[in-house]
Amino acid sequence: MKNILYKAFAIAAISLSLISCSSDDNEEAAGNGNITLKFDNAYGTNDLILNTQGNTTSNNEVLKISLVKYIVSNVVFTKADGSTFTYPKSKSYFIADESTAAGQQFKLTDIPAGDYVKVKFGIGVDEEQWKLGAAGQGDFLAQADAAGMMWSWAAGYKFFALEGTFTSPTVTTATPFMIHTGKTGTDYNYTEVTIDFPTKALVRTNITPAVHIITDLSKVIDGTNKIKLSDNNSGGMGAMIMGGANLPLITQNFNTMFRVDHVHND
Repeated sequence: MKNILYKAFAIAAISLSLISCSSDDNEEAAGNGNITLKFDNAYGTNDLILNTQGNTTSNNEVLKISLVKYIVSNVVFTKADGSTFTYPKSKSYFIADESTAAGQQFKLTDIPAGDYVKVKFGIGVDEEQWKLGAAGQGDFLAQADAAGMMWSWAAGYKFFALEGTFTSPTVTTATPFMIHTGKTGTDYNYTEVTIDFPTKALVRTNITPAVHIITDLSKVIDGTNKIKLSDNNSGGMGAMIMGGANLPLITQNFNTMFRVDHVHND
């Protein structure tokens, strides 16, 4: 009889514990919180150092990078249960900039509480939003212009900008290079990237996860598509890739350029 009563009490205790845990989980997942996306630029396995660091490609070209900027937009988070939250497009424009602290991390606010496992974002401004003008982008046009992320000779954004100097077996003197993507001719060159989190980002009213994203700039011209700067060096201007057949190939390389290193749930 005592054993039966003991078992009954044990079952009741476990049931109450499960109900309590379930209640706590529901309470934790209520309301809205914030999440921070941190973009850490690297070249291969090395943290990026502007101006002085020599970065060697598989084609034996050595790059010294002086500027890297790119527009991050259209952020969508996916929860562990498969549901998604689309950050409002009107707020979803950020300029990653290696040269400034403000350009290396972005806090997104009013995110529904939950356990998030991946993020999708665009590099550039999608064509539909661009056609809406200020109605679709708010004051971001002025912000992008101030940051030098607008084409000077035509309407439209620079989606991605990488600049510096390079040498190669055939170009032995340090020579300027520029890689700028955006709308060129019939190619819009906007792309979206989806990356998984190694651990869940626990958005709560009292927890703001920081998602540490590594941007491997070696993938720009040395990813799936291999591009030689020396093949684009002409006219005494250096290697200027701002259009032509290489730009869509570079845009394709962006798909492997990002990964999440870790998530802080603080």
